[in-house]
Amino acid sequence: MNSDLKPAGIPRVFRPPLPGFGPFPWALDHQEWLGLPLNYEAMSRQQKRFERRLRTAKLRQSACFEDVDYRAARGLDRSLLQKLATNDWIRDRRNLLIIGPCGIGKSYLACALGHKACRDDLSVAYHRAPRLFAAPALARGDGRYARVLRSMAKIKLLIIDDWGPDPLNAEQRRDLLEIVEDRYDLGSILITSHLETSINAVLGTHGACSSDARVMSIS
Repeated sequence: MNSDLKPAGIPRVFRPPLPGFGPFPWALDHQEWLGLPLNYEAMSRQQKRFERRLRTAKLRQSACFEDVDYRAARGLDRSLLQKLATNDWIRDRRNLLIIGPCGIGKSYLACALGHKACRDDLSVAYHRAPRLFAAPALARGDGRYARVLRSMAKIKLLIIDDWGPDPLNAEQRRDLLEIVEDRYDLGSILITSHLETSINAVLGTHGACSSDARVMSIS
């Protein structure tokens, strides 16, 4: 038996089933009998990891990829979204820009992709662009700046939502450059905005987010 699996699931697994809902454990052969608690414990641990990653991600919306509505006239590329949902772009450390007008569902799509990443046991962190720089600014004052940047660098998917027209000041530009630089070839960045030029103007200065970026435009 796998030493990492505790027997906490055994009492739940071996409760007598309701009539018509499968055999009693003692009606199974030895291999099937032994597999019940192991499978239950493995699924329980997987669910707990997902719930922990979801809490840590702090997604703005409770969005699920399977609930995306393709019937609305938004120009969604179904095949592209399904390809993104495999999360291969995150494992390949690529970046994604979701561009479209206000109120079209960019944040929902970003959260849905973040939710799918959590389900696939990938670490996710969600930040609205106006608040992204609050943590580095506070950390700079109490000596935690390097630690905060290291924690951001370890995240597999960093979501920056609602990138707007407000220009960054010099300190924010330095923080953004540090975040992008530390994450280069380590993780992915997903940005949503209604202004494609503003993203390119800032991130286009660094190859980590310009040449590796995939753009999904919705209307």
